[in-house]
Amino acid sequence: MDILRSDADCGESDISKFYANKTILITGATGFMGKVLVEKLLRSCADLNVIYLLIRTKKGVDPSVRKEQYFKCVIFGKLLEKNPGIVDKVRVVKGDLLEPDLGLSANDTNTLASNVEVVFHCAANVRFDQPLRPMVMMNVVGTLKVLRLAEKMSQLQALVHVSTSYCQCNESVLEERAYPAPQNPFSIIEMVETMDDEALAEITPKLLNGLPNTYAYSKALSEDLICRYNNKLPIIITRPSIVTAAIHEPLPGWIEGVNGPTGLMIGAARGVIRSMHCNPDYASTVIPVDKAINGMILCGYQRGKASQEKGNQQTGVEFCNLCISSKALMSWGDSIETGRRFFYETPLSFALWYPGGSIKKNYYHHLFCVIFFHYLPAYFIDFWLLVFGQKPFLLNVQRKVSMGLKLLQYYTTKKWEFRNERFQEMSSQLSLLDQDLFDTSVGQVNWETYISNYIVGMRTYILGESEDTLPQARKVLRRLYILDWVSKVLFFSLSFWFLWTHLDGFVERSDAFIRSSLSTIYHERNSTIHV
Repeated sequence: MDILRSDADCGESDISKFYANKTILITGATGFMGKVLVEKLLRSCADLNVIYLLIRTKKGVDPSVRKEQYFKCVIFGKLLEKNPGIVDKVRVVKGDLLEPDLGLSANDTNTLASNVEVVFHCAANVRFDQPLRPMVMMNVVGTLKVLRLAEKMSQLQALVHVSTSYCQCNESVLEERAYPAPQNPFSIIEMVETMDDEALAEITPKLLNGLPNTYAYSKALSEDLICRYNNKLPIIITRPSIVTAAIHEPLPGWIEGVNGPTGLMIGAARGVIRSMHCNPDYASTVIPVDKAINGMILCGYQRGKASQEKGNQQTGVEFCNLCISSKALMSWGDSIETGRRFFYETPLSFALWYPGGSIKKNYYHHLFCVIFFHYLPAYFIDFWLLVFGQKPFLLNVQRKVSMGLKLLQYYTTKKWEFRNERFQEMSSQLSLLDQDLFDTSVGQVNWETYISNYIVGMRTYILGESEDTLPQARKVLRRLYILDWVSKVLFFSLSFWFLWTHLDGFVERSDAFIRSSLSTIYHERNSTIHV
């Protein structure tokens, strides 16, 4: 597949023709998925009119300056080399989902309301460890502000909202339909805006009602909120599963950020993570980012096409689970073992210990290994760092690791079933050209090649380690391997020596204890008989 095909190569692509001359608004464009979405639209739908990016001022850097930094990202390199003028189709709008009316000026609001035809709402707080207030303010109130802006858009044909497959964790099967939220989203918004932090923290567990974190809860509320606009706007809610590195586009293995499996892989490769609570037989519910983005573009196309055919702003909320069928996925066990094998071939330049350990199906087995292989070595190393006048750090690292593992284990110890009939049908209805250009198929994925590219991408794009560092990294790995074996031999030798030298004393004490116990029982029995 030619992953850098320009619009000129698209021929009679129906999807490219739909997006031609369209004005698009994207929130969350600076995030992992947002960047891939922008790159894909510019490359495969180059005849579009304008893409507006809602970008806030960050750390004192103005949005216009952030745009310059934005296009320095490696994924835009080949696109800009072929078509440097394409950046003129991207315009930055200063705004913030946390500000009243999105922080938009009156002029920008009027411009968007008069011209935008397709909205991709990708912005979200995706952390799993946040309290309720920031999650609701960003993911629920922020979505409400986008909906209110969309109501003003006279040309709107499709609003694509990015949710998550894990928004209804209490359901045994997630279908492509609406689900009511545990509470009224407007009531929760009012609660968050009026209650103090302590009161919110106290009531949060009751509100979650079994959901694993405030992220999943906020996404459930957002979907319920959107469904209340059923008769007002043409909306489609997309629910990607765990989004991972690119399989083909814009670059094989491209990844950004250390959330989810990526952070786990880095921790394991550095030798910090030795145990993980996981059911190795369950499917690893991941989807490569380019497959998810192509699905989102397809959803915008089909929702917008329906609006064109049935009259502008054909209202209603539709759903599409952007997930791969379990049968086409590798299991967690196979994925982790494959990743371990490739990490031995392409190790990291720096590691604290030789990568090892394993996944544990039993929680108590995992807990035992965490104590003995995570925390005890951390205490030991930090102790010697203090002795030599260095700042200890490993215990803090292990605490963060434990928190991350705790957040992830909910997803790796549960069997998930996501229905994806619409996602599969969308692709089958396309021309062969569009099936190739906006590929969502996963039936023929070579997962071993994908994981290999994922690891190389992680080294290159996150850790900044080039291929030139591999020879030295392999030397480091061999040294750590020898050190690991020497440590194991010393540990078992010392354990054997201790048991051997203290065995006689242990036997004598055990014999004395048994004799004493038997004597006590005998005397008690005789006393009972005499009585």
